[in-house]
Amino acid sequence: MDLRQDAQELSGDLVALRRALHQVPELGLDLPRTQETVLGALDGLPLEISTGTGLSSVTAVLRGARDGGGGPVVLLRGDMDALPVTEDTGAEFSSRHEGRMHACGHDLHTAGLVGAAKLLSAHRDRLAGDVVFMFQPGEEGHDGAGRMIAEGVLEAAGRPVAEAYGLHVVSAMIPRGMFVSRPGPLMAAADGLFVRVLGAGGHGSRPHAALDPVPAACEMVTALQTMVTRRFSVFDPVVVTVGTFHAGTQRNIIPPDARFEATIRSFSRQARERVAELAVPLCRDIAAAHGLEVEIRYQAEYPVTVNDPAGHEFVAETVREVFGEERFAVAPDPVTGSEDFSRVLDRVPGAFVFLGATFADDPDSAPYNHSPQASFDDSVLADGAALLAELAARRLQGVPA
Repeated sequence: MDLRQDAQELSGDLVALRRALHQVPELGLDLPRTQETVLGALDGLPLEISTGTGLSSVTAVLRGARDGGGGPVVLLRGDMDALPVTEDTGAEFSSRHEGRMHACGHDLHTAGLVGAAKLLSAHRDRLAGDVVFMFQPGEEGHDGAGRMIAEGVLEAAGRPVAEAYGLHVVSAMIPRGMFVSRPGPLMAAADGLFVRVLGAGGHGSRPHAALDPVPAACEMVTALQTMVTRRFSVFDPVVVTVGTFHAGTQRNIIPPDARFEATIRSFSRQARERVAELAVPLCRDIAAAHGLEVEIRYQAEYPVTVNDPAGHEFVAETVREVFGEERFAVAPDPVTGSEDFSRVLDRVPGAFVFLGATFADDPDSAPYNHSPQASFDDSVLADGAALLAELAARRLQGVPA
């Protein structure tokens, strides 16, 4: 089968689907219009389709005609949710909803996974196993993958998934059409630190008669950065970024409390566990030194996205054979962003791969994912769909890695 050629013939339909999705972005776990559009795009294919009960997911199972009920199961995933961003790209098919935008390319992921479903459905007679297509809401901070796992996506074919593969487009950094991945850690774990320092309000001119929470909170922010540089190896790094800090209503009023929130990224289980052990007592001890109380919550979010070495090599060889040697590159370092597909790869061997979708000749100059100006060249859609389909087809035809 020539899936790449077949994908090129589908390209116009996939681009039209992507642009329709782009105009009606939806947030979080509840994506009714997106779900309806996906179901419509899959209509007529030989798929067993189910939808989520606690979220607007779509799970579609393709039974390989050579299966006999005992072949392996391969999962392919595409996330569907948008971001709370007001689009500023000037595209003809821009978002129709202010404050919502497909700024991370999930509309391409959804259309690409529909393409893979169509490609593999047309060749199901060649498949000695089943394919699970995982259309997932809630990747952007809502743990949609974890919820779909809880609802049974990894057993949707009636037996466990043996391997899983996913793809993510990027609007910058990677040249258009390049596939990039790496064995082992690919993306960081993400956790959250939520701190409220409790003081006693008063007049700004008489701080000695109050308990000012602001200096203590500021000291905590600084101490967290020092902790990263002095308690962790530079070869197993940790990133702590305080993204919100709130205190007070007016410059001459000492507020009763100060709050901040931080995102924490790490690349190993050991570093992730250690930063959780250190950050909470650090903030608590600083509060105590100032005679203050503190409320602290450390929230584990997503684990490290780890590519199985064999899965990574399989992706690399497939790209090189199908698209050419020059179309694949090994990333020298992991990415500090996080991804809830990590939950799938935590349970099932497989790999995640990036696909360059920038318009810019100089990818470093283009606005990156999550920017209001992030633009994705949907001419890469056919190749993205073809790669996903090739990975499943080769595994289910017994082609060695």
